[in-house]
Amino acid sequence: MLKKYGFVRVGAVTPELKVADTEFNSKEIIKQIEIAESNRIQILCFPELSITGYSCADLFYQDILIENSIKALKDIVESTQKLNTIVIIGMPLGIENQLFNVAVVIQNGKILGVIPKTYIPNYEEFYEDRWFTSGKNFVQKNIKLLDYEVPFGTDLLFKDIEDKEMCFAIEICEDLWVVNPPSNNYALNGANIIFNLSASNSTLGKSEYRRNLVKMQSAKTISAYIYSSAGVNESTTDMVFSGQSMIYENGNLLKENEEFNFKSNMIFTEIDIKTLMNDRQRNISYMHSKDENKIYRNIEIKIADNIENLSREYSKTPFVPTDDKKKITICNEILNIQSYALAKRIKDISTKKIIVGISGGLDSCLAFLVAIKAYEILGLDKKDIIAITMPGFGTTNTTLKNAKDLIQQYETTFKEIDIKHACEIHFEDIEQPKEKYDITYENAQARERTQILMDIANKEGGIVLGTGDLSELALGWCTYNGDHMSMYGINSGIPKTLIKYLIKYIADTNSNENIKNTLYNILETPISPELLPTDKDNKISQLTEKEVGPYLLNDFFLYHFFRYGTTPEKLVFIAKETFKNQYSENEIKEKLSLFIKRFFTQQFKRNCVPDGPKVGTVSLSPRGDLRMPSDASYNLWLRNLDIS
Repeated sequence: MLKKYGFVRVGAVTPELKVADTEFNSKEIIKQIEIAESNRIQILCFPELSITGYSCADLFYQDILIENSIKALKDIVESTQKLNTIVIIGMPLGIENQLFNVAVVIQNGKILGVIPKTYIPNYEEFYEDRWFTSGKNFVQKNIKLLDYEVPFGTDLLFKDIEDKEMCFAIEICEDLWVVNPPSNNYALNGANIIFNLSASNSTLGKSEYRRNLVKMQSAKTISAYIYSSAGVNESTTDMVFSGQSMIYENGNLLKENEEFNFKSNMIFTEIDIKTLMNDRQRNISYMHSKDENKIYRNIEIKIADNIENLSREYSKTPFVPTDDKKKITICNEILNIQSYALAKRIKDISTKKIIVGISGGLDSCLAFLVAIKAYEILGLDKKDIIAITMPGFGTTNTTLKNAKDLIQQYETTFKEIDIKHACEIHFEDIEQPKEKYDITYENAQARERTQILMDIANKEGGIVLGTGDLSELALGWCTYNGDHMSMYGINSGIPKTLIKYLIKYIADTNSNENIKNTLYNILETPISPELLPTDKDNKISQLTEKEVGPYLLNDFFLYHFFRYGTTPEKLVFIAKETFKNQYSENEIKEKLSLFIKRFFTQQFKRNCVPDGPKVGTVSLSPRGDLRMPSDASYNLWLRNLDIS
């Protein structure tokens, strides 16, 4: 069961409806509740005034409508006696000579609480103030409803008795549109799921405006926001309602329905409560605006622990943009962050020369392309980019050709320096057998290359541009004081999966066919440090992903482990769901174990990395996002993974 991982399945429904026909509406509501139960939806939200319809207008003055709303409510409550789903429905409710627009929370044949609408619109096409009273100043804490005394008010928080972090609250339509929505304080007092029962009409452009409003409120409150609005079956006398429903989690859209549908439609997905709470704890400013004057009441609920599989999907490449429509904008923004960061560094130091090692692989390719863009921004001569390829014992003809082609096609200064002879002399100096292919054999080459770059930088009065990426920093896949070191680490905020995406974007949009083909060749080349001798066919014999695991998995682990503090046990679960038919559970556990060990033991390398720009939400800079001891134990994490 998934409650232990912090998952709660929530839903929003826009039911088929007949205006003022409470019997028809209650039957349809009951039908939708049963569908929700069959889908193991744990909390389900209906639109505003869903028992009567929002557009009844002066029919709200009719006693028969209000009285039959109560009868309909009774039928709905009784229908839930043997169901686990928590249901939130909207209705008009008369109390002490006043009519309120309320949300009623129901579970297992009981009413758990009633929340009145706070802000009553009375402008343009809205004139609710004609019928309804705001619940803002209502003093009475409990009301009598269906022979039960139930909590009533805008101060109700519904909190799970088993997991206190699972807490939801409710606001109604206009409450969201005001300057300081009730959900602000609900969130600051513990609610991490907000439901909104709405009846927002459809006008040109309003759908997108609503979407942005819900998105920003979800992001601002670091909460899940579930929005359910009245549909096209409402009266069209003066307005049309589209029935827009959506589910956001911390500003990210998880689900949205298709608007304009005469039939009932429902959306649902899981909310990850633990990721929300992790974000709130990281954001130290979050609680600073809490209103200490208002006291909230906690209503105990029991969220059923009955979901076994996720319906939501996680991206296999969480660092990579998923919206193809925004691909150009996002890629250009990333490249601008990198290139303007480098341009600023060049602009403010006394040199105009950059020295960069080009291997023919992904990382050095992106660093080189960023340098080209930075020089174009500054209007500098590209000949001051000194690009050096340094073939060693493992360099193949393919990568050497890719490196040469890339440098020459962009008309920068090209140098080729073979490191094999220098390394052989060094092996003699340190009494290292040159046939012994161990870590010394590999690292000597990496340090020789760095020495060449550093010394040429001194000679030319320039700086060495680092090429190592975020994924390599996470794994410590670099030679200490070798490729680990530079004067500026331009790729330090870019993981491997994103580097491939950016290079492909640059290739796809490049008008020069020769450059395009070179970039495609680089993309097709296996990832390798090329430090061990090639095979008999001059092919790469050393594959990085065989040693550290697939970067697809490692970047997935890095994102969830670092960004949200996801436990290894939960990470295995979501990885297993995400990579079905691609990696087995045992493979995922094995690779995650390796990732954890490397992440912990390689912190000493990250503690002294060069400057480099943060690009996304994850950065491992010791001056920025990660302050971690180099000698911390990883045993807790491996025990959670159930690996000794």
